[in-house]
Amino acid sequence: MDLLHAAQPYLPLTLLVFLAGFVDAIAGGGGLITLPAYLAHGLPPALLLGTNKLSSSMGTLVAAVKFIRETRFKADFLFIMVFLAALGALLGARTITLVPPEMIRYLLLVTLPPAAIFLVSQRAFGLVDTSAAFTPNALLARAGLISFFISFYDGLLGPGTGTFLALAFARVCRFDLLRSTALAKVLNLTSNIASLAAFLYFGRVNIALGLAMGAAGMAGNYAGSHLALKKGTWVIRPMLLLICAALLIKIVWDMLK
Repeated sequence: MDLLHAAQPYLPLTLLVFLAGFVDAIAGGGGLITLPAYLAHGLPPALLLGTNKLSSSMGTLVAAVKFIRETRFKADFLFIMVFLAALGALLGARTITLVPPEMIRYLLLVTLPPAAIFLVSQRAFGLVDTSAAFTPNALLARAGLISFFISFYDGLLGPGTGTFLALAFARVCRFDLLRSTALAKVLNLTSNIASLAAFLYFGRVNIALGLAMGAAGMAGNYAGSHLALKKGTWVIRPMLLLICAALLIKIVWDMLK
């Protein structure tokens, strides 16, 4: 009884982190839920990003493993993508000290509406994998540029990285949305771990809370990735559209405050 009473204040946060993991496994954007949830729970702002990175990294690991097991990517291709993602994230984190984040928000205001309109208008988008139309080197170059530059953005600002990766891989490399989402998970995990290492080094993580919420995030990611693998593009596409709209609303709201 005492244990149940002690756990009650954590129940809303646990449910929200589970929901964030579920959504994030399908289309990215889980941080739109977890960051406000941690703040509402009373987590000090200094520990916010680091604690969120710990729990989200645990959840993303589950989704990444489940997706990659079910999709077809060669090990050397994945290694190059991970290396470029890590490099981009590190450079982005360094650049954020030099570039005002407001510039990136204005860029997102320009890019998000066309992405949402594209998803609505192109009903066949991401249904079929036609990446074989490219030579291996051409596909590697396209995917490599996406991995580097969007991971650079992740280190620079972050919101919606998984969504942008999935959309870019589907549009530029012509993977279907299922394979695009799988690759996005691996690269998003890479940048999350790099960021988490820095936060741990500077003591900016509530480790106990992060581990506990990480368990909820892992459960949510498992359920979300299971649904995405079962239903494929039919569930990923509308979720991507929803996340694009949510990101746009959040960015406009933050700029108006």
